[in-house]
Amino acid sequence: MSGRKVEFYRHDLGEAELASLRETLGTTFLTLGPRVGVFERKLGEALGVPHVVGVTSCTLGLHMVLHALGVGPGDEVITTPMTFISTPNAALYVGATPVFADVDPRTGALDPEDVARKVTPRTKAILCVHLYGQLCDVRALRAIADKHGLFLVEDAAHGFEAERDGLRPGSLGDAAVFSFYATKTMTSGDGGAVATRSAELDARLRRLRNHGVSKDAISRHGGAYQHWDMIELGFKGALTDVEAALLLPQLDRAEARRASRQAAVERYEARLRGVPGLTLMHREGRSAHHLFPVLVPRGRREQVLTALGQQGVGCAVNYRAVHTLRYYRERFGLPPDALPHAADIGDRTVSLPLWPWIPEADVDYVCERIAEAVA
Repeated sequence: MSGRKVEFYRHDLGEAELASLRETLGTTFLTLGPRVGVFERKLGEALGVPHVVGVTSCTLGLHMVLHALGVGPGDEVITTPMTFISTPNAALYVGATPVFADVDPRTGALDPEDVARKVTPRTKAILCVHLYGQLCDVRALRAIADKHGLFLVEDAAHGFEAERDGLRPGSLGDAAVFSFYATKTMTSGDGGAVATRSAELDARLRRLRNHGVSKDAISRHGGAYQHWDMIELGFKGALTDVEAALLLPQLDRAEARRASRQAAVERYEARLRGVPGLTLMHREGRSAHHLFPVLVPRGRREQVLTALGQQGVGCAVNYRAVHTLRYYRERFGLPPDALPHAADIGDRTVSLPLWPWIPEADVDYVCERIAEAVA
């Protein structure tokens, strides 16, 4: 066992976040208050999308968006098996059926050609994932959605910083949903946001995140008491001012953080390109660089994971293909080879340590250890 330790992820929250948090703790609102509004506005400006709604998690954001768009029992939602389970689970939460399309074997992103093949009269939406921090082919997916009258929802949990072909998350989708979970490119421990170009969807999501009531606390604050009404059945799902206080300073330095991760990824690629038995994933456009995955030889992943762990290298698997997981396998009965590219990536992928300003010496150490592990 090596005495050296390279963590899979480290946050870089510090004095700026502490100062922002202290400021918030000195105000009236700790929950859904003015800091949430400031964060929503600034994130919208960064994305070039007019409406942003802060929510408790990406998972709930996806659930609320599908609900608000009217997706429900009898409907199908085409999505990717190469994602965390929260993506297809969102379809199940509203009573719809997730239908998996295969992925591009080079990038792991949803394959528009297979999406087009999976459209049926019951299809209501396409739910794509910007995997590892790079945008999938949103233009092609938007064209499919428009041809068949479908909604396009973007799971952008892996980073708002991505860009491809002049597009950002939310540029073409009916909504883009973000995560601020502990390991994401911007974190408040947990939390999320929805970006949309639709004023109507924005208004409904704001109501849905607050139990479906007509007025939230901040809109009633500061004057004579105002009665509120319950318009529809909603959720307990709003981002808090405490979380927004942690997020705002990170938003200000997001590009510097992204560039630092990109430098680490480029160092990884330079050191690992050509290592026998190791495959690097292809990228399109500017990535947020949330994760750095590599593919190891089929049948060797458990051995590689064990060897890396023994050498103090933290790593993860992002992801085992969802259709191969027990619940989905038993409920929907898809064999692994029904989606061969996703199954292959799911059996071979290993995510290596990546965080803002990871030391070059740590990157070099990880490269040496994985080269040894696959040799």
